[in-house]
Amino acid sequence: MDSVEKGATTSVSNPRGRPSRGRPPKLQRNSRGGQGRGVEKPPHLAALILARGGSKGIPLKNIKHLAGVPLIGWVLRAALDSGVFQSVWVSTDHDEIENVAKQFGAQVHRRSSEVSKDSSTSLDAITEFLNYHNEVDIVGNIQATSPCLHPSDLQKVAEMIREEGYDSVFSVVRRHQFRWSEIQKGVREVTEPLNLNPAKRPRRQDWDGELYENGSFYFAKRHLIEMGYLQGGKMAYYEMRAEHSVDIDVDIDWPIAEQRVLRYGYFGKDKLKEIKLLVCSIDGCLTNGHIYVSGDQKEIISYDVKDAIGISLLKKSGIEVRLISERACSKQTLSSLKLDCKMEVNVPDKLAVVDEWRKEMGLCWKEVAYLGNEVSDEECLKKVGLSGVPADACSTAQKAVGYICKCNGGRGALREFAEHIFLLMEKVINSCQK
Repeated sequence: MDSVEKGATTSVSNPRGRPSRGRPPKLQRNSRGGQGRGVEKPPHLAALILARGGSKGIPLKNIKHLAGVPLIGWVLRAALDSGVFQSVWVSTDHDEIENVAKQFGAQVHRRSSEVSKDSSTSLDAITEFLNYHNEVDIVGNIQATSPCLHPSDLQKVAEMIREEGYDSVFSVVRRHQFRWSEIQKGVREVTEPLNLNPAKRPRRQDWDGELYENGSFYFAKRHLIEMGYLQGGKMAYYEMRAEHSVDIDVDIDWPIAEQRVLRYGYFGKDKLKEIKLLVCSIDGCLTNGHIYVSGDQKEIISYDVKDAIGISLLKKSGIEVRLISERACSKQTLSSLKLDCKMEVNVPDKLAVVDEWRKEMGLCWKEVAYLGNEVSDEECLKKVGLSGVPADACSTAQKAVGYICKCNGGRGALREFAEHIFLLMEKVINSCQK
């Protein structure tokens, strides 16, 4: 099968998705695989993220927002930015997951119902994918539930496969945990130590610990997968840093993972810069977008005190806050909110105004943050260094941003985005101190 262009979808109607346990079938190879004639090409390494829609633990877990980004988006960003894959794929049976995958720049393999059951294994889904993609020589199966994965990890593993000749490489993490034998209920036995001498318990610094699979990724060559293995042949592990080893299986993991990813996650190729200016759209961000009109035709709006506190905290930290609206809203009404922010209303071209403010302050775009919610905010959201939208923003705005708030507009979204800025600025400061 010819390779599929970026953004395309392959669908499966008559699957051959069961792993072969015997000799792998003969495949027509070009010179990429070492057979045939012509100029030798590097083997095709494909990233494959399995993202079934029927997650039992957390419904649609793979696209639930973690720190403002769909869960699967974290690993897709790392895979695409690593630059080591000829193609990056998501295997799914769900329309919403397909849309998110394409939004992040991945190609989509529509898996069959045969390999989308609760009883289906990862190997079943990977084998089916390979049956429809003969161009692929090596699969890097990356788990969507590992949001702290970095491109540098994937680059090193690709080198192990391509340069050092390993057939399979999988990720591990080092743990310092003492293990004891399990005792079944009703059985009169005593537990036994499995990896220590209780009479000579080592200190943590005196013990190397043990290596455990952390589930972040499994790389394997085609011939191994066709024989029914993800690990085998000339095999190696890749040790990941403990702080990058996050695996989300149940709801209780979510808040822990969210804090971890904000601190240790990968946020893209461009280095984060300190934010100096936040521009916030008035309607739908500072307010909930509802407008009330009094009997004497005066405009009445409402806002959340939490958002006003958020503005105050930003200003105290040295971040300028300015407000903008495409609507000719009443400046007198806005002034009565006593937010002490410069504002522009009745703005037909928001990007031009924000650009003027940026130049006035002597800032680059990476030092500007923007909170918007409408189609008119799209260009600004794409241009700035840090972008966000409330949870109820329009789909166009949501697709253009790096952070989607849990709160709705006028209901704490601005305060939440402010907290996000503070966390990222802490990350910037820590990186500068290293």
